[in-house]
Amino acid sequence: MTSQETLFAARRVQAFCADCLIKAGLSPERSAIVAESLLLAEVRGVYSHGVVRLENYLNRVEAGVMKLEAPIVAEMDGEAVALLNANNTFGQIAGHRAMTLAVEKAKRYGTGCVAVKNSNHFGIAAYYAMLALAEGMVGCVFTNASPAMAVYGTTTPLIGTNPIAIAIPAGERFPIVLDMSTSVVARGKIRYAALTGQEIPLGWARDKDGKPTQDAQAALKGTLEPVGGVKGSALSLIIDLLCGVLTDTVLTGGVKNITDTSGPACTGHLFSALNVARFVDPERFKRNVDAVIDHIKSLPPVEGGQIFMPGEIEYLATAKRMQEGIPLDGEVVRSLNGVAARYGAAPLTGE
Repeated sequence: MTSQETLFAARRVQAFCADCLIKAGLSPERSAIVAESLLLAEVRGVYSHGVVRLENYLNRVEAGVMKLEAPIVAEMDGEAVALLNANNTFGQIAGHRAMTLAVEKAKRYGTGCVAVKNSNHFGIAAYYAMLALAEGMVGCVFTNASPAMAVYGTTTPLIGTNPIAIAIPAGERFPIVLDMSTSVVARGKIRYAALTGQEIPLGWARDKDGKPTQDAQAALKGTLEPVGGVKGSALSLIIDLLCGVLTDTVLTGGVKNITDTSGPACTGHLFSALNVARFVDPERFKRNVDAVIDHIKSLPPVEGGQIFMPGEIEYLATAKRMQEGIPLDGEVVRSLNGVAARYGAAPLTGE
């Protein structure tokens, strides 16, 4: 924790977010889902997708380009697949509904795949993949995002950071949870650095002239670096085609930035659940996942290093922050209390 940060009880932060959303006009049920998603991002250390987003969401609502209580409608629902129209409401609400439906379908058919059209930024992708873990299933999540990277070999931002999340159940060990953007770093981390006045590492982004930069503000006007060069660029494009074009929501490059209030975001998502029990005894599967993890952890680490599995650091961070509190930067707290003042909610104060 830095000198500019203050610790806040995790549940207090969650209740604060839910209260602000309710005061803004979102139903208690929907507010609880959005607040839970924001809390999970904070306790897992993914600050770029946590409470710092609350003001962005409500700014979009106030600008009339995002809806609070629009119904989520099934435009197609057939056996193992479905297509939901979010009708421009919160991405978290649509995502929770979609993954819940995917799990229900996987119980019946072995797998469930649910796409979402006309949605918005949905926060941390792992939140939805991890919903499948409660049923002992594998969860997979994709979403497109606003242009932030250039297709490999070009210079114009067109493809998004387009995250992918996959959660795999384990036994005694932590579940394996991969949650990654197709850029070297999520754009939200650069926004967070810009908000809090921090430099970014070289290799994260380029400025508008295509030069590597450590200036977060310059990076937001330029492009992000794809992970793995041409491979990350191609993966981002594939996700965009599956989330934007397959759902008939928008063509590549058409998703609006979370801070752009000129119109609907036109975000698309794809959720799937895989029922492990249709392939192998679930307990055997979990034991074998544990065995793989144990074997990897028994291997010699690099000098001075420690071996972590995907998602393990985040599980450890969650336990720590749920007990000790969430560190929030002063600028983030000011943003949150500005939101509270706008809607007549109680301010967020240290405890």
